[in-house]
Amino acid sequence: MSDLKAQIVAQLNLQHVKPEDIGDDMPLFAEGLGLDSIDALELIVLLQQEYKLKLNNAEEGPKVFRTVRTMAEYIKSHQA
Repeated sequence: MSDLKAQIVAQLNLQHVKPEDIGDDMPLFAEGLGLDSIDALELIVLLQQEYKLKLNNAEEGPKVFRTVRTMAEYIKSHQA
């Protein structure tokens, strides 16, 4: 998961955050990292570019992008 954290920090240009500062179960939005809707779009781009994955529908987003762990589980379950 540390690779994924590093990719998130780089993709979102989070200059004030180090990958090791992000807990596996820390919320990415709201009271956690405090990401916004623009960041959500960047996370979708990250999934497409790095993992060749596309969300099937918009309702998946909040579940997939809840935490680093939920992102990692989504990636693992959708890779061939």
